[in-house]
Amino acid sequence: MCDYSLHAVATRPAKVGETLITTTFRGTSTRGFASESEPAVAVCMLPGTELAFAEDVKYDNRWIWTKVINFRVGKFGAIEPDVPHRHHDAIEFPDGSNVLVTLLCEGQRATVLQLPMGTQVSERSPKAATPAEAHETAAASAV
Repeated sequence: MCDYSLHAVATRPAKVGETLITTTFRGTSTRGFASESEPAVAVCMLPGTELAFAEDVKYDNRWIWTKVINFRVGKFGAIEPDVPHRHHDAIEFPDGSNVLVTLLCEGQRATVLQLPMGTQVSERSPKAATPAEAHETAAASAV
């Protein structure tokens, strides 16, 4: 997922083991995650993606001061996904608290520890079609 306000920004999915940095994307007021080698590309995550931050997490509470969460691990998710036209991407911490990704202070590093079950990218070649599937595909293309 990438928040609705990043629809005009190039995106790609997160990869296990990569280190990301929090950033504000050019042309938006939205913060999110990017690779240091591709700072203009938003790295999107599925709910349940686990992250380990290099330091305690800092976030902007829209006031003068920043706040610190005394955790370095969290799980990516969404807050109120049914409410339109607002940021939903958030990090949930072990105590159950959530911080919107767009409020994370810039320059924080986080490593993707684990993707949600069933989303691991396979290096194997695609499954070969069964004879019945090949026949259906050939018949459909002949029409």
